[in-house]
Amino acid sequence: MKNLIIDAAKEEVFFSIITNSKSYTTSYINSRENFDKFMEILLAFFKKNKIKLKDIEKIFVNQGPGKLLNIRTSIATAKAIALSKNISLYGFNSKDFDDKDYKKLIKLEKNNLLNKDLIKTQY
Repeated sequence: MKNLIIDAAKEEVFFSIITNSKSYTTSYINSRENFDKFMEILLAFFKKNKIKLKDIEKIFVNQGPGKLLNIRTSIATAKAIALSKNISLYGFNSKDFDDKDYKKLIKLEKNNLLNKDLIKTQY
């Protein structure tokens, strides 16, 4: 099982792939230039780690609160991927955890504590 995590609510744009046995992560400066090419850097992350979109089973995206433009971009991208590839989409909040232990998201999802499909920006 491969899970994609997209978190752009804070000072970095963070991508992570978590599988049953491995995890891959990368981060970028949260800047206008990186949001202009958001999908491009996401696909570069996949290519670098030899992951294909068709291998992703679940997408987790940070709904905020945080930087509005960045959150909107990441949610729109996550929704587009989820709809086009029929992937389950889950929203989480910045307050769900303070550290960057994104494996906690998998536990929250298993306990039905995340928003599914109806992902909205949190201000």
